[in-house]
Amino acid sequence: MSRGLGDVYKRQNIYCPGPPAAWLSNVSTSVSPAILQFDPSPQRLLLVMPTWVGDVVMATPFVEALFRRFPDAEITLLMNRHLFGVLEGSPWVGHCLFWPPRNKSAEAKAQHKALMAELRARSFDLAVMLPNSLRSAWLCWRSGAKRRVGFNRDGRGLLLTDRLPVPNRRGRDYEPMPLVDYYAVLARALGCDHPGDHLTLFTSADDDSAVTRRLAQEGADPSAPLVVLCPGANFGASKCWDPDRFAAVADQLVVGHGVTIAISPGPGEEPLARAIAEAMQQPSLLLEAPCLTLAELKSLINRASLLLGNDTGPRHFGRAFDVPRVTVFGPTEARWTQTSHGKETIVRVDVPCGPCHQKVCPLEEQICMTRVSVEMVANACRQMLAEPVRLAN
Repeated sequence: MSRGLGDVYKRQNIYCPGPPAAWLSNVSTSVSPAILQFDPSPQRLLLVMPTWVGDVVMATPFVEALFRRFPDAEITLLMNRHLFGVLEGSPWVGHCLFWPPRNKSAEAKAQHKALMAELRARSFDLAVMLPNSLRSAWLCWRSGAKRRVGFNRDGRGLLLTDRLPVPNRRGRDYEPMPLVDYYAVLARALGCDHPGDHLTLFTSADDDSAVTRRLAQEGADPSAPLVVLCPGANFGASKCWDPDRFAAVADQLVVGHGVTIAISPGPGEEPLARAIAEAMQQPSLLLEAPCLTLAELKSLINRASLLLGNDTGPRHFGRAFDVPRVTVFGPTEARWTQTSHGKETIVRVDVPCGPCHQKVCPLEEQICMTRVSVEMVANACRQMLAEPVRLAN
């Protein structure tokens, strides 16, 4: 970025973050847990995975480090079933169990009973918890795992055998800290090499072929640069930029750069995607009915020249595949989810009420989003598309 353009971006409140070390300058490093000793080395290990798409992606450096630390152990992952596609194709999912649905139906109760029986039968030597939840600690305690390691927060300390101090706690509050660095503290306590912050995902030949067929069916021009637009956010409506503004940006990119726009919603986000497609003056590909699976979405993003969207899980797919990204931020704090690699422009404005992390804005106007203009986002996209053409992995 030239100095002049950078000054313009600064005036427009486009925030281009630096490496994690810069963010952590205000986070105390005095809280460093001792390295735990294992004698003998655990042979059966349970790893409780995060419960959000993006958090699972940001956990991949930790997962890799854990498999290197205990190469002879049988490591079982416990995760939400709908997130399996995030790790599908990886070497880490040979042993995987799934949380039951969180309801009181007879089926959910039966699945929970079966899960508990399976966990106890495996007689885990060690359980490691990436989520901070009381629920994850309670399950690991009930599983009978001999050692249970996690951060000592959210009232779960009595359920852990090895309670790690929370590295970013400041009294009753928590300093923003990149999640990859937060997991790295846990990795250090387990004696792992520092996992770094390079995110790793895999695609399968079947998913690659399915996406190729889908794009052909939708009439995509294989010679045109592909821009993937992910319009939603599972977190809540407050993260979603206005569909008409996304449409205006997409039209500019089609006219100015000859790109193909592929709008890819997740389940429940179809109305947002349709609103964008209907508001556009230029043609686009609307990948709904059915929506792509998470595994297929990885394949789609892996072949993109640009990923455009909100602060949501697919953004981290782009980071893992080193796809240039333009991300609109509103109520959330960017420092929680940053890494030091990959090309990303975060478009945001500073507002007196943010970041608030509210799922629904309580104000009459959500100024953290409405003040993000079409030109701010379009300028960021144009700069990304002006970079040398990226080849898919």
